[in-house]
Amino acid sequence: MIKTVIIEDEKPAARKLERMLSLFPDLQLVANLESVEEAVSWFEDNEHPQLIFSDIVLGDGLSFDIFEKISTKAFIIYTTAFDQYTLKAFKLNSIDYLLKPIMEEDLSGAIEKFKSFIPSDQSVNSQEIKQLIKKEKTTLSRILVKIGYNLKIVQTSEISCFFSENKIVYLQTQDRVYPSEFTLDELTDVLDDKKFFRVNRQFIINSDYIKNIHTSPNYKVELNFQPKEEITVSRERVKDFKDWLVN
Repeated sequence: MIKTVIIEDEKPAARKLERMLSLFPDLQLVANLESVEEAVSWFEDNEHPQLIFSDIVLGDGLSFDIFEKISTKAFIIYTTAFDQYTLKAFKLNSIDYLLKPIMEEDLSGAIEKFKSFIPSDQSVNSQEIKQLIKKEKTTLSRILVKIGYNLKIVQTSEISCFFSENKIVYLQTQDRVYPSEFTLDELTDVLDDKKFFRVNRQFIINSDYIKNIHTSPNYKVELNFQPKEEITVSRERVKDFKDWLVN
């Protein structure tokens, strides 16, 4: 049995996740914790689980605070409604990052991903498993954006490009432009590099939306949906750009 802990301060969300996890007979829920303080105390007094499902924003702080105080070998799947913590979660080598409301297929995929790191013959120690996680690039599949007082989930497959303007990074879709809380450097690290390519300091483009490529006098890309600015491939990136197009 895989010992599992939930860290979630919203009782309805915790109950829903507990019901969803009950569909996986090899998972054994050993604790349901509600705060940073409670979690730190529990981890100090109890045997650590193999898997943790943790919300990020808790009533008394961020769950990151727990793991800065407590060293654990458990693998963490973060759950949250806020996109601004995505990059920090990735940098902490989490197994996965699930945006609320959690979909059953996304949860199942995250659990299967966790199981793929567990050796069947116990020949790989926990430190080696951590190294395997570091080598696997986790890609961002959706982004939460704010529209006034509302939140909207945008799939990265719907985004033709990301671009920076006046120190803000925007994402372009067929319908409109949305501001994000990422930097282009951060996005470069977590986007699927088979689909997305940073052509210059201002733009990251999605290959699925390339309409035309001009090669003279310089490389210029036209997308099906893009802002008014021209998208030019910087000279030092041209070779990598051409290689990316055919890979």
